[in-house]
Amino acid sequence: MIDKKLLSILVCPVTKAPVEYDAQRQELICRASGLAYPIRDGIPVMLESEARPLTSDEKLRG
Repeated sequence: MIDKKLLSILVCPVTKAPVEYDAQRQELICRASGLAYPIRDGIPVMLESEARPLTSDEKLRG
């Protein structure tokens, strides 16, 4: 689980858009950039080089 206060201040480093928490995958999702940032040991890894691209299905779910 990620702290709600932390989530409210985190933004995508690429687009500066807000991110959404995906508890099942332990990722922070940015629909604007189409990237998912991993959360490792409770710490968001907000590096573009560590992010994975969203699938077309994931982009549509937003």
